[in-house]
Amino acid sequence: MEPIMSIKNYKPSETELEILQILWDKEKCTVREVHEILEQNKETGYTTTLKQMQVMHEKGLLSRDASSKIHIYKAEAGKEEVQQQILGKMIDTVYNGSAARLVMQALGNHTASDEEIDAIQKYLTQLRK
Repeated sequence: MEPIMSIKNYKPSETELEILQILWDKEKCTVREVHEILEQNKETGYTTTLKQMQVMHEKGLLSRDASSKIHIYKAEAGKEEVQQQILGKMIDTVYNGSAARLVMQALGNHTASDEEIDAIQKYLTQLRK
């Protein structure tokens, strides 16, 4: 199936991101499996989850293996690609294009572990080279 949208124009809903995250973590799932995970955090109907996943399939965000009675879904939108696209839009719209402001805000609002700080420092050192 040919996707009806480009990932560059993708503006995911909260539910779409939740479904993608589940599929990124699990790789492949049935609608029932996705629905059971979603229900742990919020009330939602099975048919709502089914319809959302069908729409995401039509958009080209998910692929569906329909070779058996139970359809198996897989994320076609790559995790890093979606994260980069969302982050880029956020930097442009919320932080006026300043990645530094985003990083300072993120580090100021959340406690980073020593390992995370070390990884950030290593990355910053590589950027300077």
